[in-house]
Amino acid sequence: MKIGFIGTGVMGKSIVKHFLAAGHDVAVYNRTKSKTDELVANGAIWQETPAAVAATSEIIFSMVGYPSDVEEIYYGANGIFSATVTGKLLVDLTTSIPTLAERIYQTAKETGAAALDAPVSGGDLGAQNGTLTIMVGGDQSTYDQVFPLFEIMGKSYSLQGSAGAGQHTKMANQIMIAGTMTGMTEMLVYAKAANLDVPKVLDTLSGGAAQNWSMANYAPRILKEDYSPGFFVKHFIKDLKIALDEAEKLQLNLPATKLAEELYERLADQGFENDGTQALIKLWWS
Repeated sequence: MKIGFIGTGVMGKSIVKHFLAAGHDVAVYNRTKSKTDELVANGAIWQETPAAVAATSEIIFSMVGYPSDVEEIYYGANGIFSATVTGKLLVDLTTSIPTLAERIYQTAKETGAAALDAPVSGGDLGAQNGTLTIMVGGDQSTYDQVFPLFEIMGKSYSLQGSAGAGQHTKMANQIMIAGTMTGMTEMLVYAKAANLDVPKVLDTLSGGAAQNWSMANYAPRILKEDYSPGFFVKHFIKDLKIALDEAEKLQLNLPATKLAEELYERLADQGFENDGTQALIKLWWS
């Protein structure tokens, strides 16, 4: 199958590697070309623009940073929709705005293509291990066609509803993660202040009701002072802002999520926006 992939960052790069290993032809584009060098060395084909990727591919995946980036790669002068996409499948893996997902779906439909919004969860490790959780919005027939590729990328994938439903599901995911990240961080701060053996505390808590993905994956990194980004602080702030905006549209007040967003804003203001989300501990520990 001829696959196009736009955005070869922390997670996108690993996903492309899985597609290549499965024997697919993959065309790649990234704003910073050097981030595709390893993939090209492994057999991927560099293309100069998102439009060029779309022109040479049957299925086009995108995974970029912000909704503005999504809009640019789809609707820009050299974007996907500037190419002929009739009969093609478009899959946006970016965590973005539900209304933008609905717009892409409608434009795709009008041009004879089909689109899914399919944001993922699992960070760098999930992408590397092919164990991502994929939350999909769109038509069942389109989902069924892309399903074999979702199987390569992840271990959990489901169609949540019509266009935009994947993004709404990802917002629910990020709201939950906001709580587990702040809880995990404050747990570590408390355990250390109480002069406990922190690794022993982690081992004990992992066997009880406190066990969660954030603690299992990020607490060990914190103890090693590893703040490399499995998921960037700046992108988590973006996600939480989207979640809060969508909650406001639904006339919901989410005070815990709002506080998490404010804490991460403080962290970014201190210069840590390009660290991983586990860097939240830096608000307490130097």
